[in-house]
Amino acid sequence: MSGGSLFDIVGPIMVGPSSSHTAGAVRLANLARLVADQPIQEVEFVLYNSFAQTYQGHGTDRGLIAGILGYGVNDERIRDAFALAEAQGLHYTITPFLGANNYSPNTVVFNMRLQNGQMLTVVGHSIGGGKVYVSKIDGHNVNIRGEMPTLILFYKDQPGMIWQVTKILAEQQINIATLTCNRNQRGVEAFMIITLDSMPPAKAVAAIQGIPDIHTARCIDQLPA
Repeated sequence: MSGGSLFDIVGPIMVGPSSSHTAGAVRLANLARLVADQPIQEVEFVLYNSFAQTYQGHGTDRGLIAGILGYGVNDERIRDAFALAEAQGLHYTITPFLGANNYSPNTVVFNMRLQNGQMLTVVGHSIGGGKVYVSKIDGHNVNIRGEMPTLILFYKDQPGMIWQVTKILAEQQINIATLTCNRNQRGVEAFMIITLDSMPPAKAVAAIQGIPDIHTARCIDQLPA
């Protein structure tokens, strides 16, 4: 037998009955919160497939709210997530979608209104043992798993962007693990996802944010185990 770790088999130490439906929901919402990179004022959780059918019995709803509030998988406050959301002024709705779709069994679409008024949509999936990943940000295909520090960039498609960004990381001795870039249309908007061996210093992130025609630059840390 190869490939899986003990964590994959038994899942994390957690509150709740299911590593995929409860702990996975918490970690997925943690990851969506990191991608948002600022306080979330309102969120609609659209649940698909198994999540949509079992979310109340498995505590998926409480897990998602707790994750958006920033609680971890073993936090006892998960049980009080509804009341804590109200106390903290987080407005939320939970929408189970029961129709045909192409999403994986445990999928959530997070429609979030952020503190600056911006709307952000994140599509995420729980794949068992507390493992999760994000597959879309505002319609862009990505693959963000929260297992390493990750730099998320959106910018105007043009020559030299990869060089400018990687030059700054190299100057700070930050090693790149993976780099993915794509674009919607030549010369219009492109995005770059870079996983890193360590978090870059704030001055490096600020330097990247200062590159002309980069309109979004976020660096998120890895999720806690």
